[in-house]
Amino acid sequence: MKFIQKLTIILAVFISFNVVAKEGKIIGGADYEIPAWFTDSFLDISDDVEDASDENKSVLLYFHLDGCPYCDAMLVQNFKSGDNLEFIQKHFSAIAVNLKGDREITMTEDETLLEKELSQKLKVQYTPTIIFFGEDGKQVFRTNGYRTPKAFRHVLEYVVSQSYKNSTLSDYVESSEKSTKGYTFIDYPGLEKASYLQDYKQPVAILFEDKDCIDCKNFHEKLINRDDVKAELSKYLFVRFDAYSDQKIIDFDGNMTSPRQMVKDFDLNYRPGILLFNEGKNITKVDGQLYSFHFNAVLRYVSGKHYEDFPRFGDYLKVRQLELLEQGIDINIVD
Repeated sequence: MKFIQKLTIILAVFISFNVVAKEGKIIGGADYEIPAWFTDSFLDISDDVEDASDENKSVLLYFHLDGCPYCDAMLVQNFKSGDNLEFIQKHFSAIAVNLKGDREITMTEDETLLEKELSQKLKVQYTPTIIFFGEDGKQVFRTNGYRTPKAFRHVLEYVVSQSYKNSTLSDYVESSEKSTKGYTFIDYPGLEKASYLQDYKQPVAILFEDKDCIDCKNFHEKLINRDDVKAELSKYLFVRFDAYSDQKIIDFDGNMTSPRQMVKDFDLNYRPGILLFNEGKNITKVDGQLYSFHFNAVLRYVSGKHYEDFPRFGDYLKVRQLELLEQGIDINIVD
């Protein structure tokens, strides 16, 4: 009997060891360095704006996170090489801000915050987030997440031309020579038609595309056709609107609006952009390019009402990540 008891204990220890040993791992993280030409700032933004203005430049804050593959791609393709590098160096003073950093940043005479506190105040949800400042030191535009070089060039020229003073980025692209009308909307079997949303309480994902969309084809072919993504989207009423359209829509509160107006009201400046709702309330938006893990996580965050326990998506993401790893599931964040 004692032999059996000892054997049981040994087996339990062995099994426990293997459970720990089989814990999942994260794949696809990126080690990167901030380019040496970035402004060597004392992190007094008012002074930085003034110095940049003397050189006919604008300040941009580059919010990044250690290990972030999106940050790495954005840096490599725009700030270290590529067609945008020279344009950025000519027109901008770039300052790096670590999403979880502890350096002090002075925004005004009366406000000094740690990097991580500033990130929270500015509601930085995705990295890289890039915030542009005008001559008066006030934020004039921001991008949330990774953008391909061509899409990012539209942003850069929009800011340099100060078109933000009288138009949205969407209107700027549509009305300028940048408009190519080169994208034809792709059919997707999971899309439904709906223009009357009043009192609709279930999860709703509203996709906005337009004829000038640079990244929409990739979005359909590489992301939403995946089985795992389809499974998450199946929990939603998934509808699509042309962001340039003035089609009449009755929103969740019974007000009449249009796709063009919704894009403006929700400051959705990326295509394809997605607004996510639950119980008639906008919970968050996808305003940049995401790989499947993060895209699925944000869909699950909204459909599962995890925002009730985690007001910040980033906090939920940590919990979801740990949950999968403890189950022995590997997470490829660039898949």
